[in-house]
Amino acid sequence: MKFQAPKGVSEYAPPRSLHFEVVRESLISAAVQAGYLLMELPVFEDTELFARGVGETTDVVTKEMYTFEDRGGRSITLRPEGTAGVMRAVIEHGLDRGQLPVKVWYSGAFFRAERPQAGRYRQFYQVGIEAIGLNDPEIDAEVIATADRSLKKLGLKDYRLEITSLGDSQSRKAHRVDLDKFIAGLDLDEATRTKAQVNPLRLFDDKRESVQKQMENAPLLLNYLSEESTAHFNAVQSLLQSFGIDFLINKRMVRGLDYYTGTTFEFIHEKLGAQSGIGGGGRYDGLMKQLGGADLSGIGYGMGVDRILLACQSEEIELAPLGKLDLFAIALGEEAKLKVAQIVNQLRNAGLTVDMAYGDRALKSAMKMADKSGAKFSLVLGADELQMESIAVKNMDSGESQSVTISSLEEFLRDS
Repeated sequence: MKFQAPKGVSEYAPPRSLHFEVVRESLISAAVQAGYLLMELPVFEDTELFARGVGETTDVVTKEMYTFEDRGGRSITLRPEGTAGVMRAVIEHGLDRGQLPVKVWYSGAFFRAERPQAGRYRQFYQVGIEAIGLNDPEIDAEVIATADRSLKKLGLKDYRLEITSLGDSQSRKAHRVDLDKFIAGLDLDEATRTKAQVNPLRLFDDKRESVQKQMENAPLLLNYLSEESTAHFNAVQSLLQSFGIDFLINKRMVRGLDYYTGTTFEFIHEKLGAQSGIGGGGRYDGLMKQLGGADLSGIGYGMGVDRILLACQSEEIELAPLGKLDLFAIALGEEAKLKVAQIVNQLRNAGLTVDMAYGDRALKSAMKMADKSGAKFSLVLGADELQMESIAVKNMDSGESQSVTISSLEEFLRDS
């Protein structure tokens, strides 16, 4: 029997895994540059955490979670998103009682039982950040700018940033009165009407054409913002403009999770078709209290590594692999193999990135390996080089060779 990866899993093998790593590390480095610290989360959590945190009527909870009973009879769910887990960890470890804001980043695999298609997977990868503890427009702008910076670092250009505000409780309360009246006059099936009774904003996100058409003239939350919410949203826009970050205001934007409030945003890539969202997030005031913690504000995002990699490919961006080899070494003969192994081990101990040709390969075959390795330099060590203790080190880009003594090889590689 020949085993294969489960359907809908985004799996990365070399050389594509090298490009995946470049994207992931770009997203992580942008977070670290902004002062965010690592939060390493469990891959599975108590099911109730997601039901309460994400929203019991969302598609994520009702249709897409991988939920099972463990050996102790507990209901466990593979994480479908990151924010609820971060909130749980912040509460559990008392980070909310320390210096605020709490700024953390996380990365890893997430799981949703969706219909697989290009850019939509059952196991997918994200890098996210969360800033918890202060309701400050400067933090909103920082979070959005951090995401934007990570995309620009990769060289992406064909994307747009859409933002909106889902307001505070006062704004949503005033909007809901009119929205409920509007929805009451629509021709909806019973399941959709029940969902709208729990969260009527869900109808803005309904993909069915019949529902979209009926919602065309629905009252928009952005027109019901309180004075405080309006001032906050205007401040975020002014900050983004001062940063030189372009954006569009999308009055109909609704994220797929129920915890969002206030500033909300999404990055859309023009060339990815139906699965065009490459990342997004927003503010989630009230979520921590809902999960049993202090009543603290928060904002964050999740950036999709898989889709961003697809976006880079669509723009034909060349992603240079991280950790490029400093040297690829080739030995000719048994005595030379022993010496090369010693040299390689010594250089690795010194912190250089080095590989060698193993086995009894012919020189032509070994040189092909050196070309494919992407190393900056290569060398060939045989009987003559051993006797002279000098090696011809070849620059793999220019093709030029330079004679280097074995004893000075480490210094040469560091200085080149």
